[in-house]
Amino acid sequence: MVATHIRLAPRVADPDPQYDDVVADVAAFLRLRAERARAAGIPPERIVLDAGLDLGKTASSPSLCCAPRPPCLAGLPLLLSASNKTFLGVILNLELTERRAASLGAAALGIQWGCRVLRVHDVLGTRRVRDALAAVSAAG
Repeated sequence: MVATHIRLAPRVADPDPQYDDVVADVAAFLRLRAERARAAGIPPERIVLDAGLDLGKTASSPSLCCAPRPPCLAGLPLLLSASNKTFLGVILNLELTERRAASLGAAALGIQWGCRVLRVHDVLGTRRVRDALAAVSAAG
């Protein structure tokens, strides 16, 4: 089960997302959804958390600040869905077809932050990034 943070319904644009602390708010939302899933009988090893980048967040700092970090998300597996996202296009002034390298960079950062599930468009490129990170870590 993937619990994804979203303020409104899927495919409903959030005209003015406001947060006191986007990371804390998203973490609290995901912790609550994880608790509900456990209460419904879903074992923790079947629960994955997704901060929902671009979903009810602005394309600038809130999406970037909301990239998952393990300490705030109860040790459950984390999903990163940054590939080709709008926030990458906005902050780097890239069209959708130009976001491959930015998506790979976001995947590398997500892996370093502890994400273990990634939704990607470039599977081979992302595997190479993962393998390169593992090789450098093993060598160091």
